[in-house]
Formats: sequence, C-alpha cells, structure tokens
Amino acid sequence: MGDERRKSERVRISLPVKWYGMTGIQEARLQDISTTGCFVDTSARAELAATVHLQILLPSEEWLTLKGEVTSVQPGIGFGMLFLFEAEYEKEAVKELCYFVSINDS
Repeated sequence: MGDERRKSERVRISLPVKWYGMTGIQEARLQDISTTGCFVDTSARAELAATVHLQILLPSEEWLTLKGEVTSVQPGIGFGMLFLFEAEYEKEAVKELCYFVSINDS
C-alpha cells in the first residue's frame, strides 16, 4: 500500500501473528500497523483483494483476531491489509495497540 493512499500513520512493530487465507493457517510477523491496516511479513502467498483473518499476539499475551482485505502483495515478502472491523472493541484494541507502540518507541 503506497504512503500516498494511507489515511493513518503506521508505526513499526514486530509481533507474532497467525493468518488464515486460501492457503490455510500461516505463522508470520506483523511489521507495521495503523488504525486502519497493517503489513504482514510472510513468505506465504496471499491473493490481492482476498479476505483474511489475522490473529495478533498482543504484548499482554492475549490474541486479537481481526478480519481484513489484502490491498497489496509483495511476493516472498508479505502483504498489506485493510482492517474490516466487525465490532467496536476491535477498532479500540487496534487504537490502543498503536498508541502503546508509539509511546514505547520514543
């Protein structure tokens, strides 16, 4: 996803994730996140415009499950996704994670 298309600033992060798509369950790492999307560092194949389910292992050791749409693919590197929030608590949890990362990164 190009910077010019982003509506929210992304913060760098490195957290374990699992994602579920057409190729099954994959383990990967979250590379960056914003309140609207993220980049998943994975060598597994993701399809552009596919819906994926992402589980993020939070610093609290809890899993946050989110749904999203793949918006960019870099084969062998990873993919960008736009979150498709299904509940308000998901949006709030992502906001809190972004804030947590930004204050602990300074």
